[in-house]
Amino acid sequence: MIIVSECYNNISVNKTIPFITFVIAISFSLLLPCQSYAQPYGKGIYGANVPYGDQTSLSIATNGDINVQITPTNSGILSTGTSIVTITSTDVMGYKLYIRALSDTNMNNLGALLPASANITPAALINNTWGYNTDATTNFTGITLSDILIRSITTPASSGDITNVTYGIKLDMAKPAGSYVASIVYTAVPQTD
Repeated sequence: MIIVSECYNNISVNKTIPFITFVIAISFSLLLPCQSYAQPYGKGIYGANVPYGDQTSLSIATNGDINVQITPTNSGILSTGTSIVTITSTDVMGYKLYIRALSDTNMNNLGALLPASANITPAALINNTWGYNTDATTNFTGITLSDILIRSITTPASSGDITNVTYGIKLDMAKPAGSYVASIVYTAVPQTD
């Protein structure tokens, strides 16, 4: 039986007038525990911390809301915020962590859109786009509607395994004021072989 644990996240950008300031808040659902049974006979790891026949667990937790202040310029400016995603799992084969947009890759402000970057591989953002990375650089990939693997480990993570997901937004003065929102999903799946 494969158990999937998901976190749904909202990313919002607020622009106010006359200060022309952007505030980004990333909201997360916290700690969604799941259980599965230990690996079948012959598939487990001898001496692992989950004895044969016992249940294993898998859960996701994040650090909550992230606020980033952006003061746009005519030429565009980049600002970032980092989400700390912690996977805790006693599955002896480890887990895979995926990221995707829930239903739309654009941040939306009552019809005014801030599109996800078209970058398929990490690269600099162009003005009025946003993306993510897991290496804390200034290069970002655009979010998609398909699950993208961002981390994979092959050992238990009973003490918690951390992945830092950095969101970058590059803005100039062209976007109207308001609150731009996008929803992100993290999905953790146990390794099965």
